[in-house]
Amino acid sequence: MAHVVVLGAGLGGAIMAYELKDQLRKEDTVTVITKDPTYHFVPSNPWIAVGWRKREEITVDLAPVMAKRGIDFIPVAAEQLHPADNRIQLVDGRSVSYDYLVIATGPELAFDEIPGLGPHGGFTQSVCHIDHAEKAEQVFQELLKNPGPVIIGAAQGASCFGPAYEFLFILETALRRAKIRDKVPMTFVTPEPYVGHLGLDGVGDTKGLLESEMRGKHIKWMTSTRVKKVEAGQMTVEEVGEDGVAKPEKVLPFAYSMMLPAFRGIKPVSGIEGLSNPRGFTIVDKHQQNPTFKNVFAVGVCVAIPPMGPTPVPCGVPKTGFMIESMVTATAHNIGNLVRGKAADEQGTWNAICLADFGDGGIAFVAQPQIPPRNVNWSASGKWVHLAKVGFEKYFLRKLRQGKSEPFYESLALKVLGIDKLKETTKG
Repeated sequence: MAHVVVLGAGLGGAIMAYELKDQLRKEDTVTVITKDPTYHFVPSNPWIAVGWRKREEITVDLAPVMAKRGIDFIPVAAEQLHPADNRIQLVDGRSVSYDYLVIATGPELAFDEIPGLGPHGGFTQSVCHIDHAEKAEQVFQELLKNPGPVIIGAAQGASCFGPAYEFLFILETALRRAKIRDKVPMTFVTPEPYVGHLGLDGVGDTKGLLESEMRGKHIKWMTSTRVKKVEAGQMTVEEVGEDGVAKPEKVLPFAYSMMLPAFRGIKPVSGIEGLSNPRGFTIVDKHQQNPTFKNVFAVGVCVAIPPMGPTPVPCGVPKTGFMIESMVTATAHNIGNLVRGKAADEQGTWNAICLADFGDGGIAFVAQPQIPPRNVNWSASGKWVHLAKVGFEKYFLRKLRQGKSEPFYESLALKVLGIDKLKETTKG
């Protein structure tokens, strides 16, 4: 009998537990450890931040669902991982031993790396967590009463640019609907070397599509930009040239700002030689398996992926929901093999597939593989993207509430986007 522990119950951890139950033997057990007993659908947070969704619409109480699937559920935060001893120490003093561990913690949000950044004692908002998004909605209501300049974007080292673009255009749509867009100058600030880079060196014509959207909606942008500090009502930034030389600092005024932070690994799994990189992300091989601790796997945002290449201002590589699904499916299969005395042999596709909603339209892109050169390098825009994003939200939450794995997001998305035949033409 094998005991498999999943650390974390976000987008990756929850479905990881479900898929493990489908792949393991009847005598094997699965335990989920998480600091938050309630799951919330992070991709919906930009809608929360403008009042288009409420908390109860995008949350799932995990305990009853896990119990229904026969999964042990411990809603207690981890204090420290001890991989050499095959155990996790919890903040309540307990220790949980395991035969196999899947790290699916998501990231720690590095607001503290920039003075004044973030909603916790800082001056900018965030859509990284539902608590942040609800606070952002409160400040948005104040903006409606007292319109002024808006700054949206991401800080240096950020790796998840899609939500920044999404919220930029969702906010713009909300301001137009409130009939105060003419009173709100908007600026997008990003470390990306160009609009639509996305940490992926662009996908299809994301540069042209996003620049066109910004021009059409009178949004200014600053690229290769580093945030130096944020104070009440103003942000100090500096643009960096291709030669790496910083230009003179600029002070941008704002009445409202939402800036995504850089990510790093959470403390309980950071600073462990052979397990984590300097940023605290978990090192894995092509089978999602740590090379040093062979019974430790990792999926999702906590996985260490090197950047695409040097840029004037540091940019990380995103891990989209579809990519995470492929990691989960490969990991469940590989652990299922190991408990049966076989070798790990499944690899995640690590393709990037994204539906970026803009409130009344959006942009979709597919990168196969994520790192160029690619077999598929496609992007498109239209109102259908908004509808597809809403459909995906409803589908995923229903699946999670029912405790189902159904690992076919990627193939489903390819068919919905109409490029499944294109994928076939790239084979062999």
